[in-house]
Amino acid sequence: MTTTPTTSHAKPPSAKKLVHPTPKERSLLGKEARTRVPRASHAAFEPSSSRPDPVSLLERQAVSRVPELVPIRYGRMLVSPFTFYRGAALIMASDLATTPTSGLTTQICGDAHLSNFGLFASPERSIMFDVNDFDETLPGPWEWDLKRLAASVVIAGRDQNFSKKDCAIAAKEVGATYRQEMRRLAESRNLDVWYSHIDVEGVIAGLTAQATKQGSKSAARMATKASSIVAKSRTKDSLQAQDKLTEVVGGRRRIISDPPLIVPLAELSAEHEPDALLESLHQLVRSYRRTLQTDRRQLVEEFELIDVARKVVGVGSVGTRAWILLFQGRDGNDPLFLQAKEADASVLEEFVGRSKYTSHGERVVAGQHLMQAASDIFLGWQRVEGLDGITRDFYLRQLRDWKGSFEIEGAIPKGLTAYAGLCAQALARAHARSGDRIAIASYLGNSTTFDDALAEFAETYADQNEKDYAELKKAAADGRIRAETGL
Repeated sequence: MTTTPTTSHAKPPSAKKLVHPTPKERSLLGKEARTRVPRASHAAFEPSSSRPDPVSLLERQAVSRVPELVPIRYGRMLVSPFTFYRGAALIMASDLATTPTSGLTTQICGDAHLSNFGLFASPERSIMFDVNDFDETLPGPWEWDLKRLAASVVIAGRDQNFSKKDCAIAAKEVGATYRQEMRRLAESRNLDVWYSHIDVEGVIAGLTAQATKQGSKSAARMATKASSIVAKSRTKDSLQAQDKLTEVVGGRRRIISDPPLIVPLAELSAEHEPDALLESLHQLVRSYRRTLQTDRRQLVEEFELIDVARKVVGVGSVGTRAWILLFQGRDGNDPLFLQAKEADASVLEEFVGRSKYTSHGERVVAGQHLMQAASDIFLGWQRVEGLDGITRDFYLRQLRDWKGSFEIEGAIPKGLTAYAGLCAQALARAHARSGDRIAIASYLGNSTTFDDALAEFAETYADQNEKDYAELKKAAADGRIRAETGL
């Protein structure tokens, strides 16, 4: 395993004069877009007769993945329509490319479903809530992120047997909160937008105050649950990961083997000397360090790499190459776990154009920095030639750093609605950092027209998702694909 030099990053931009239209001119852009593409038109989704077979799209993705892990991906997608949706980013991107867009673009997540938002620690050690998955990020239509989020809300609600009315209320909350937050940001100063973030403690305090004022038991339960999730997230760090994922063998700390989900590097490559493999990975880390800013590079250099393993992660990402790297600081009680995750071409590329970055790892890192209020201090990228001789892009980040997520299972309708609104608020802030927030706010306006259209789209697309899920179940039953469940 060797590294490819990472001296070439983004393609040099051509020199051009920056144009700064006035707020009035930017607002007019939004109103003109509304004339071309009425807000009510976003309700429509009608699969065309030439719509690609959804299973074929998944099989296409499987070609570049680790063959023995692909059945695990299918097995995880087959758990429910919602887990299927989590792995169906390419399918939905293909569908979204047929829907109306305002022509206003921003940096988008590309996979903005409910489970791709959550808690993590800021560099200042405060709890943040934000978008937390950027594997598919690219500049594109802001509507695509919003539609993917709204549809995930309806699908999640159906998984919990919520009524059609409750699902519609939660989906409308996505549109309403996004619209209202974008309006607020449109009226804010540039620096205020850039420094804007969601105050998690403030959200919990608001729920607690609401419960007290209204005597609301549901608000009280939501506040208690939110507090519990935050408290639990604070325990998830490298020290906890070391306790859970490692053991001491012969006086040396080693990652525990748990195939096929966790496989130490030495077991994957028995024909190579473990020490030689570890030395090659030292070279990879040195390459990665060059992508960090100077102070963080200094910090990484104080840690020693001592073990590596392949780890299966997520649902849609299963089959891509993901590694966990165990480092040791001053002693055995000073661990650092990093995750190196393969970055392939975004599923959006064939619909919005190729990335300006030559490295997909850099694409992911740049998109994350642009969209998140604060990002992991260890976030960086590298280009690697693998044991099979194929060069691949990776990005690195901490494996666990106070990470927490909303549990859809067991949620109540009001809880889903509140969480959907929180995700929409985070998405609006993320979009406002790179897109024309004034034009988007002007397009959305003050009425509920867009909110209603978005909820209708979400309902229709949830129906389509169920049909696609049934197609994958049929493919597994017919033997077209092999699925491993329970992993």
